Amino acid sequence: IRAIGKEVLDSITPGQQIVKIVHDRLVDLMGGVSANIKFGSRIPAPIMLVGLQGCGKTTTAAKLALLLSKEQKKVYLVSADVYRPAAIEQLALLGKQINTGVFDSSGLKNPVEICFQAVEQAKKNGCEVIIIDTAGRLHIDDVLMEELRKIKEKINPAEIIYVADAMTGQDAVNVGAKFNELIGIDGVIMTKMDGDARGGSALSLKSVIGKPIKFVGVGEKIDNLEVFHPERMASRILGMGDILTLVEKAQANIDNKTALELQKSIKKNNFSLEDFRNQLAQIKKMGSMKDILGMIPGLGKMKALKDIEPDDKELVKVTAIIDSMTKEERYNYLIIDGRRRKRIALGSGTSVQDVNLLLKNYMEIKKMMKKFNKKDGIKSLMRNFPF
Repeated sequence: IRAIGKEVLDSITPGQQIVKIVHDRLVDLMGGVSANIKFGSRIPAPIMLVGLQGCGKTTTAAKLALLLSKEQKKVYLVSADVYRPAAIEQLALLGKQINTGVFDSSGLKNPVEICFQAVEQAKKNGCEVIIIDTAGRLHIDDVLMEELRKIKEKINPAEIIYVADAMTGQDAVNVGAKFNELIGIDGVIMTKMDGDARGGSALSLKSVIGKPIKFVGVGEKIDNLEVFHPERMASRILGMGDILTLVEKAQANIDNKTALELQKSIKKNNFSLEDFRNQLAQIKKMGSMKDILGMIPGLGKMKALKDIEPDDKELVKVTAIIDSMTKEERYNYLIIDGRRRKRIALGSGTSVQDVNLLLKNYMEIKKMMKKFNKKDGIKSLMRNFPF
């Protein structure tokens, strides 16, 4: 309906115009802009994480603590899950991993008292934020809700954030609506979004609950929590990629010195297997190959890549093969004869065919790199892409 009567611009097709209208509408439905946590003036600001068992609350508490620490905030953690000692132990281990203080609740059995004492301890420690990992259940019950209500009354949280498992689809929406109705929530963190690449569950949650999605978990690593950007998620839903997130991942994980050295190697036409290995290591830091390819506009529509399921184990195998080469072989692949290939395969626990395939792929990449040095090289390469 919104497309009817719209003037089609000369520079784009009617199809592109409709996609743009749909994209903008999706952005509006998901909140329009990114929503930050509102800490208020109270120090420390208590942030309550609520949700069902298995949604990833404990890991998310640590991920959020790390993200806020990177914003120069002093954070404290506490687990109020007295029913699962493993959850308390897990949070303590994660706290050590990210160098963040965790309240020791040994000997305490009352979740409300644990939260109150933890807030007081955070205040003494000069912390600005305390993240509370509350207990979950396999389903919502009166006992859980009463416990959460008592914690809310006792510590007066700055925000209550519902942690939703994106993989559970409509169930996550229904549970979120119930949490909002019974205790009130201020926002949502969606976990396991790497398994729901298109992000349809984010659209459902925002439209049904009416609360902003603040962060999304995009992997198992402790730093795999991102600020939710409606415009980027809309692009993913429409299969348009997410180039901005890809750029941010590259900026955060790619070493400038290594990048400059690679640039020099390409300019001199000296792209070696050592350079190749270094680049694979940088890519590995950015996340799974499937996620990276999904963020590049147009790649999902390319016939050659449509049926390929990127396997991160292949990166490990390739790295092992290059690691089994001598320094001389890495910088001069032409000396790698049949005898050397057998030795490399044996040393890396792979086959000679794997070594041959790696060298073949490397030579193809080296040819491609050569084109970058030619006049209009980049333009000729880009003609092969549908964007």
